[in-house]
Amino acid sequence: AMCVNDIACAGGEPLFFLDYIACGKNYPEKIATIVSGVAEGCVQSEAALIGGETAEMPGFYPEDEYDLAGFAVGIVDKKDLITGKELKGGETLIGIASSGVHSNGFSLVRKIFEMTKESLETYYDELGTTLGEALLAPTKIYVKALKSLKNGGVKVKACSHITGGGFYENIPRMLPEGVHAVVHKDSYEVPAIFKLMAEKGNVEEKVMYNTYNMGIGMVIAVDPADTDKALALLEEAGEKAYVVGETVEGEAGVTLC
Repeated sequence: AMCVNDIACAGGEPLFFLDYIACGKNYPEKIATIVSGVAEGCVQSEAALIGGETAEMPGFYPEDEYDLAGFAVGIVDKKDLITGKELKGGETLIGIASSGVHSNGFSLVRKIFEMTKESLETYYDELGTTLGEALLAPTKIYVKALKSLKNGGVKVKACSHITGGGFYENIPRMLPEGVHAVVHKDSYEVPAIFKLMAEKGNVEEKVMYNTYNMGIGMVIAVDPADTDKALALLEEAGEKAYVVGETVEGEAGVTLC
């Protein structure tokens, strides 16, 4: 998801993916489960899974631990690259909903919650699931959503994939010099898992927005005239999207208010 979302964020389409699994002991059924998840991600992003490697490394990894890596190659016509160069003040910022914590900030998750079977199997009414299920909700893949905007004739002027570093570190990356992003925190409902983490871990709001996606996995900038069309296309593609702010003239950066 991280790989193909980054490709989509640049205006491209993923072509293929390769995975690498390193483990202390090769349990074939565990590896098969992991690879089936990778394959599902490839189906969702219309990328081919063309190979991979499993390395058994006893003595380096404990028996029940494993490490996952992968990379994707994508393609884009130069004219379709999303660079943010044409971005100016007065554009609309649209946020596309995330499916949960995604793939970032788990060091803090492990500090907030006990990583025990009992803790992870605790059911929370506000989550509607157990803690473990909420934390492991698969990362949303936005390839088809961004493709639907391109096919629908909406020009995405800039795009930010909200990963590690949250709003404060990712949104400024899509801004050219002289353009500032303003995001309105009350423009959408922050998912329950983030509220629970902030409360249980006594984590201040700025740290939450500087670590997590807070319910928005991708932020795109479009011309105000394209706002309604973009929202309709994203809804057709099965995504929840919100107008979360706008760009203004000023020093490159982001203000949350």
